[in-house]
Amino acid sequence: MDEKVDNRIVEFINNHHVLTLATTIDDYPYCCNCYYVYDENENLFAIKINEDTRHGKEMKINPKIAASIVLETSEVGKIQGLQICGTAEYCKDESLDFVKKIYLKKYPYALAVSGDYVALRPNFYKFTDNRFGIGKKLLWNSNKKN
Repeated sequence: MDEKVDNRIVEFINNHHVLTLATTIDDYPYCCNCYYVYDENENLFAIKINEDTRHGKEMKINPKIAASIVLETSEVGKIQGLQICGTAEYCKDESLDFVKKIYLKKYPYALAVSGDYVALRPNFYKFTDNRFGIGKKLLWNSNKKN
């Protein structure tokens, strides 16, 4: 990882547990909601999905993803949200066994449903937190292309 992710972004991620995941194939975007576990050391999100779902199939064809995590509030001064860009990687090799382990540690009931473990590897974060001031953003970008 090129640059450490700002602690305010990490804290926000760790205070939530559901992200909205967006995939796309042939200019037809799709989104779904996923429980996640965030690994701060690796800067990745562990999710579990069924590869027979639309988003599961799309990530196999096009691993580029976008996601968001949001604090629901109607108070403008408390708005917080994180926009994420990155890639998805199915955990089919032993080097990613830890993704399954950290996911099951937080969500042991996930053993009861079929599915695959996926690592979402961010390369861009845009964090809005109106507590810093209306419209203030924190950016993190590992590849400087976004």
